[in-house]
Amino acid sequence: MAGALRNLGRAVGVLVFVLAAPALAAPQSLIAFGDSLTAGYGLPPDQGFVPQLQAWLSAHGAEVRVQNAGVSGDTTAGGLARIDWTLSTPADAMVLTLGGNDLLRGIAPEEARGNLDAILTKAEAKGLRVLLVPMVAPGNYGPDYKAAFDALYPDLAAAHGVDLSEPFLAPILALPSRDQAVADYMQADGIHPNAKGVALIVEALGPRVLDLLARGE
Repeated sequence: MAGALRNLGRAVGVLVFVLAAPALAAPQSLIAFGDSLTAGYGLPPDQGFVPQLQAWLSAHGAEVRVQNAGVSGDTTAGGLARIDWTLSTPADAMVLTLGGNDLLRGIAPEEARGNLDAILTKAEAKGLRVLLVPMVAPGNYGPDYKAAFDALYPDLAAAHGVDLSEPFLAPILALPSRDQAVADYMQADGIHPNAKGVALIVEALGPRVLDLLARGE
């Protein structure tokens, strides 16, 4: 009887310890939602945007899992068509990088604006914190097109109360010699960054993503 009571006492003590111990916080879930720039087109699996961002965030103490929701070739319309499926799995935050393929196809800025507006509305309904990453229109469609397209990102960020970063490729294109920057940090197509270019982009976006995640802690 005495032995049984001792064993019962130890079991109760273990249970009390377990119940009193603080629960380990689950890592946050971050969706990287975009096109080939997000997906890591043309790069080894461990050198794309998502794995490099995951490594950078982990190195800076963030408890987060980054989900690669990039689909090469996606326009803003393509993103809108699949956002409900992506958001069917609970998440905490999202980095939204779409619009590059709209530019390549000359899609009207108002169409891209409407699609991104709808994506942000759906993310807001799910309670996600969002970092919106702009694309910058080239000048070959004319000044009116460029002005309308470039303006849609800050307008939408303000309308939805989400964070706005610098343009995705800005860390590369802001280097002193654009020609040298493209040669050193872009793939041969001149559209997608190489692994070194992605590292520059992650260094620039990483702190903004950390701020986004910190608001959920």
